[in-house]
Amino acid sequence: MRIAVAGATGNIGARTAAALEHDGHDVVRISRSLGVDLITGDGLDAALAGVDAVIDAISAPPIGPDETREYFATTTTNLLESEQRAGVRHHVLLSIVGIHKIDGGTAHYEGKREQERLIEAGRVPWTIVPATQFHDFAAMAASWTEQDGVALIAPLLVQPIAPDDIAEVLAEVALGTPQGRYVDVAGPETQDLVDMARRTHAVLGHSVKLVPTWSGPLGQELAGDVLLPGDDARIAPTTFEQWLASGAP
Repeated sequence: MRIAVAGATGNIGARTAAALEHDGHDVVRISRSLGVDLITGDGLDAALAGVDAVIDAISAPPIGPDETREYFATTTTNLLESEQRAGVRHHVLLSIVGIHKIDGGTAHYEGKREQERLIEAGRVPWTIVPATQFHDFAAMAASWTEQDGVALIAPLLVQPIAPDDIAEVLAEVALGTPQGRYVDVAGPETQDLVDMARRTHAVLGHSVKLVPTWSGPLGQELAGDVLLPGDDARIAPTTFEQWLASGAP
């Protein structure tokens, strides 16, 4: 199959493209650095010519909630309109477990909800794949507030998934028929975000004092089981410990 991957130079997009190529598929990489601009639409129609499915794994730059929502609205609208012109038969979105059930959260969550809304209302057949946080999320969350060797981090419960595992799921889903909202996809074990950050920093040799608090970017609306997968979730194999042992790649 000929499959386009939007955000193909990013963490998950690059892994997804590699997984598809490993299995012999023709991959079209969509990224501004590769000459396709999702904000302006430049190069998009040409990139999607003859494409059977599109996987959207883009991320937004670090901007506020309103700007993030507008960013994802623009890129998603441009993708869907170009897909319709090209006759693309399947749009696959990487999303986040639990965010469609709540308001608030980070600016990124606001943007992902807007993506889901547009895709569900669109005319291109779709699958939304809700995934839990990636194994590298804890260290990233700590980096948002780190200053002078101190970082604020929320004591969240998460069930993290390895980046390579979710890339394999996205590749598999894109090869099949549209399914609407896919089951939650998660790693095998529940973890505490503070402990995850501490252990990741130890592996990476990064020294920082972590202060557990709900006053940072991740608020108390995410407490409890909000970000945990449902009972019918698809469980990926790689544990957080295995990911750490491999060097936290």
